[in-house]
Amino acid sequence: MLDVIIKRFDNPDEIRKFDKGSFEIVSLSDITIGRATYAPGWKWSVDVSPLAGTEFCEVEHLGMVLSGSATVAFKDGEIHTLEKGDIFYVSPKPHDSWVVGDKAYVSLHFMGADKYAD
Repeated sequence: MLDVIIKRFDNPDEIRKFDKGSFEIVSLSDITIGRATYAPGWKWSVDVSPLAGTEFCEVEHLGMVLSGSATVAFKDGEIHTLEKGDIFYVSPKPHDSWVVGDKAYVSLHFMGADKYAD
């Protein structure tokens, strides 16, 4: 085990690309961190669902919004908006998500990154 590991999203370990966005992965020992970057018009059920093979996202998320805004809508109708500066937890209960407005949405994911769009 190394005493210090330093990595940057400038050189991620993996990039998962899809229409209108990407999800970059950096692994540090047994921890995986992701950076989501979505263009205006991105929607999980349209742009990521074909890769995931499920109608809704079923990944548990813990993260922080760096820029932009997105909506999380659960299959049961519960809806929330995530905005710059928000630290969020989204359960693995089936949900959809989409970018709100005309600015790109960027967030860091500290939980669920290893399973996202995989």
